[in-house]
Amino acid sequence: MIDLNQILDQTKSIAKEAGAFIRKERQHFDLKKVEEKGFNDLVSYVDKEAEKIIVNKLSKVLPEAGFITEEGTREEENKTYTWIIDPLDGTTNFIHGIPVFCVSIGLMKDNEIVLGVVYEVNLHECFYALKGHGAFCNDTPIRVSAAPSLSQSLIATGFPYSAFAQIDEYLEIMKVLMQKSHGLRRLGSAAADLCYVACGRMDAYFEYNLNSYDVAAGSLIVQEAGGEVTDFKKGNDFLFGREIIAGNKPVHEGLWKELDQIWNK
Repeated sequence: MIDLNQILDQTKSIAKEAGAFIRKERQHFDLKKVEEKGFNDLVSYVDKEAEKIIVNKLSKVLPEAGFITEEGTREEENKTYTWIIDPLDGTTNFIHGIPVFCVSIGLMKDNEIVLGVVYEVNLHECFYALKGHGAFCNDTPIRVSAAPSLSQSLIATGFPYSAFAQIDEYLEIMKVLMQKSHGLRRLGSAAADLCYVACGRMDAYFEYNLNSYDVAAGSLIVQEAGGEVTDFKKGNDFLFGREIIAGNKPVHEGLWKELDQIWNK
């Protein structure tokens, strides 16, 4: 019998261990060691080594589980349980010394995320959730904000660094939201954005051209904090569908209505 509470505790410890490695390496990081996986898609030895730490440890926690990993340390899908891992979400921030980057670990059972851990390295904040058991930050329960409408919300988003085919629609959405909310913020880490929605610092978040490892853990944390998470069509294909809207329910609804008129027309 799998004890998810015990697995959660172990996962939190592993995320913090990887975070400590990342934090140490940032102190003397050499920009010459940055690689490009694709246009504006950066990676460093820190991402790769952090992922190895996480995969090695998690393999012992739940040996029967598969893996989906950003850096390809281990790829093994079609299992009942699958770890979905981003060892360093916010690599570009890390490389440039901007202190917003996270370790993100989600556990999927069949096609549903049942456990999520996001460790924000710089603030030492560990966000986590088990499905059906609420969301927490450093052992304190968290909830999405009580903002009653889009007009009274602060919204997080991400800028596309490739996949520019719909950039005009995206910029149009931003133009509308600048006039219908308290403003937009771009932190550079989807995992941090989602956790900040979960704890009420942001009221909503949207982005496209994402991968499962960007959102797996954070999406569950938002849901367990009382939030709504969908794709741009208000469906459930946000994990592998490469687009996501997350927020408290009234702000999510208002954001989706504005986005739907432009993006899905």
